[in-house]
Amino acid sequence: MSRYSLVVLSVFGLITLLGCAAPMPHGQTDRLNFSLGGEITVLNPILSTDSVSAAVESAIFSGLITFNENLEPVPDLAKSWAVSSDGKVWTFKLRQDVKWHDGVPFTAADVIFTFNAILNPKVNSVRRSDYIIDGQPIVFSAPDKYTVMAKLPKSFAPFLIHAAMGIIPKHLLTGKDINTANFNQQPVGTGPFKFKEWQTGDHVLLVRNQDYYLGQPILKEILYKIIPDENSALVVLEAGEIDTTGIPAKDYSRMKSAKGIKVYQSEALLYTYLGFNLANPKFKDKRVRQALAYATDKKQLVGLILRGLGAPAYAPSAPISWAYSQAVPQFAYNPEKAKSLLKEAGVKSLEFTILVNQGNKEREKAAVILQQQYAKVGVKVNVRVLEWSAILKIVNANKDPKDFEAIIMGWSLGLDPDCYSIWHSSQYPRGFNFIRYQNGAVDRLIEEGRTTTNQEKRKEVYAKLWQLIAADQPYIFLWYPKEIVGVRDNIGGLAKPGPAGLFLHLEKVYKK
Repeated sequence: MSRYSLVVLSVFGLITLLGCAAPMPHGQTDRLNFSLGGEITVLNPILSTDSVSAAVESAIFSGLITFNENLEPVPDLAKSWAVSSDGKVWTFKLRQDVKWHDGVPFTAADVIFTFNAILNPKVNSVRRSDYIIDGQPIVFSAPDKYTVMAKLPKSFAPFLIHAAMGIIPKHLLTGKDINTANFNQQPVGTGPFKFKEWQTGDHVLLVRNQDYYLGQPILKEILYKIIPDENSALVVLEAGEIDTTGIPAKDYSRMKSAKGIKVYQSEALLYTYLGFNLANPKFKDKRVRQALAYATDKKQLVGLILRGLGAPAYAPSAPISWAYSQAVPQFAYNPEKAKSLLKEAGVKSLEFTILVNQGNKEREKAAVILQQQYAKVGVKVNVRVLEWSAILKIVNANKDPKDFEAIIMGWSLGLDPDCYSIWHSSQYPRGFNFIRYQNGAVDRLIEEGRTTTNQEKRKEVYAKLWQLIAADQPYIFLWYPKEIVGVRDNIGGLAKPGPAGLFLHLEKVYKK
């Protein structure tokens, strides 16, 4: 997973852990040490917006369902489910052997509480749009203690994927302001590991949940060490102080031959982009954005930054998605066309600042390369590097306009192509559409795409959608990266490399 990606209610942000633990090997119950690319913001899955927080939450919380290595939905808190012939009523039968980390039994009441909290407009959840269809909320009810029913206003293609949402405990949050509850810093879940401590700026420590319903995890503890600089993370990985971290493309060849480390490479549901604040007059004319797209040499970016371990991006999807389409305007590198469009738009001079998050060397380098590329067409770019937490405060601020001009970030995408929370105009300023993109035709296609259940027809809808967004260039889509992860060679119990992640079955992971 991208070390700094925001999370679009992605499966990867919500993945919970499935499977029975293997017999505990003798002497293999030590601590697993992860690196985190920035400070955690909150440990509550209905509130968090970033992959750093979600990485820790995935070990603490469980959803009704999860996904296996082949990205197929499988039971988790729900042991089974069924859907009515019209696609409007979903029924989940819950496990009856689950306890919260404090020992209180888990029931359907917790599930109803979680989804109703997300739907509550007083709760600062960016997940709300995932449970509202054409303006009407999904209605959740509990016919009995271990059954949950969801009644949908109409059939909704992404619904089952959204059932992977981490469930939070009713008994600890009833009557509390969820936005400010102490729970958000001291979470209680049903997952394989329990929260122990959070030392701001340094680490989060989790301990084994001995009562985990899928079997006691092999590992005794998990430590998430906060290391914002990716070069520093590689140093401590090689020193054996952490057990795994993402590897920048520039270090791939060297790390493949590093002693004691295995390097895994796979395709990823990710893309990196340069986003414009469309509330800023500088970027309201799409000809300006298109001009900057023509001024962007993506092949140079991929060559210098990814060393070929990735590809230029042209649409808000990823090549491994079933809904991906290449039939979009690509704005091939053409500096003269860029100059012509700027002149046509009446722009005599243009200067703006790109924000990037500190420690992500790929994005820092990209900003400098873009600065040089845009200078060739008479555009002056300043680069401002901020801590990850500062970046999140800016993009998540409930204000209009937001305090940035342009920003380099990445999206970690879900299994379903539904992109309502990123691109629909209603998702500003309190959603993931923090650039204030507004296009009525795009809104209508997004709404059509999420309520169309035939996959081939949906694919046609998203092909049109990607065309419109790419033509507008609210983002300049920069690259699709390979997922490259280094793991100490004494770590076992990993899943196969792929979008689901090596640590999908965290309760099965062990140290040799």
